[in-house]
Amino acid sequence: MEFHKWRAVNMIMARTGKGIEIYIDAMKELEERARACYQGPIALSVNEFTEMLVLDGCFVLELFRGTVEGFQQIGYARNDPVFAMRGLMHSIQRDMVMLENQLPLFVLDRLLELQLGTPNQTGLVAQVAVKFFDPLMPTGEASTRPNPSRLKPWLEESLNSLGDNGDLHCLDVFRRSLLKLCYTPNPRSEEDPLPLNLVDKRQQQLVHCVTELREAGVKFKTRKTDRFWDIRFEHGCLEIPKLLIHDGTRSLFSNLIAFEQCHIDSTKDITSYIIFMDNLINSSEDVSYLHYCGIIEHWLGSDAEVADLFNRLCQEVFFDPKDSYLSKLSDEVNYYYSRRWNALKATLKHRYFNNPWAYFSFFAAVILLVLTLVQSFYAVYAYYKPPS
Repeated sequence: MEFHKWRAVNMIMARTGKGIEIYIDAMKELEERARACYQGPIALSVNEFTEMLVLDGCFVLELFRGTVEGFQQIGYARNDPVFAMRGLMHSIQRDMVMLENQLPLFVLDRLLELQLGTPNQTGLVAQVAVKFFDPLMPTGEASTRPNPSRLKPWLEESLNSLGDNGDLHCLDVFRRSLLKLCYTPNPRSEEDPLPLNLVDKRQQQLVHCVTELREAGVKFKTRKTDRFWDIRFEHGCLEIPKLLIHDGTRSLFSNLIAFEQCHIDSTKDITSYIIFMDNLINSSEDVSYLHYCGIIEHWLGSDAEVADLFNRLCQEVFFDPKDSYLSKLSDEVNYYYSRRWNALKATLKHRYFNNPWAYFSFFAAVILLVLTLVQSFYAVYAYYKPPS
């Protein structure tokens, strides 16, 4: 891949007519700030580190720009093995969403400013990053796809809300596009104690699994929204937006969870959602029923693989259920589950009234019983009060 990174740099220099020295000098100005964004010391000299920033940054920007403008339009061949919307692109997108592969957003912004020859391009990289990672979206709803006319104001508001966005990167931008910042984050204050140990798996049990909830009379329904995390519970019905699972979903959710674990001021909304789904899914039968309800669509080999995906995602995760945005909903579901009458109704429906003929048989039996009682009544009545 190093060869293709140099190809990207050479293409940019040929397109802009600027030498690589301009980019190297700009990265040297940002070197200390960029190093501070990474955990622990980086065993690279100043020249090696700045060269890495230029190579990786230019490679990322070429991928972003090609996604927006078209790779052929910016100078690449139609059958290019890397810079094309096919071939390795999906694999590259999965690699670029990994937390350890992130570049600070201000580095990409600065490189783009040099390419375009205009300053103050903050926010432009964030816009194209959302479009680039769009195929990894875990929902099939069309409204998830960003509206270009509304995308820039949303991102500007998002980035401004952070103040100094020096430690921001593309994974964080993509996470914000998933959550859509529909509410004000509630970061942990300095006075709040941090968890010292992993939360016991039993304490992460927010709700019962699908099979047990069905036995208690809980219904499941697809919620029509592009916000895959926006789960509702009303009148005994759990409404869950459709979730699309593909071969990149495990990597995506793993890195989003890792990001939330590493950033103390980040909300734990993705983690909360995954743990909630992990609670619902204990077996392939649970996945099968959610698929039947239209809640889960997957491209994996079997329902068992989907169950294994969720059951493994949140192992060894620091998580306080009280911080979950789904804690109130979980309490409502558990209260409904604990009511015996709901379980009795569900048992009657599943075991004795699970098809239309069962209802016909029941009503026929009731009518027959009523007629038998009426006949018995008149027979007894005639015995004690015979006609004169």
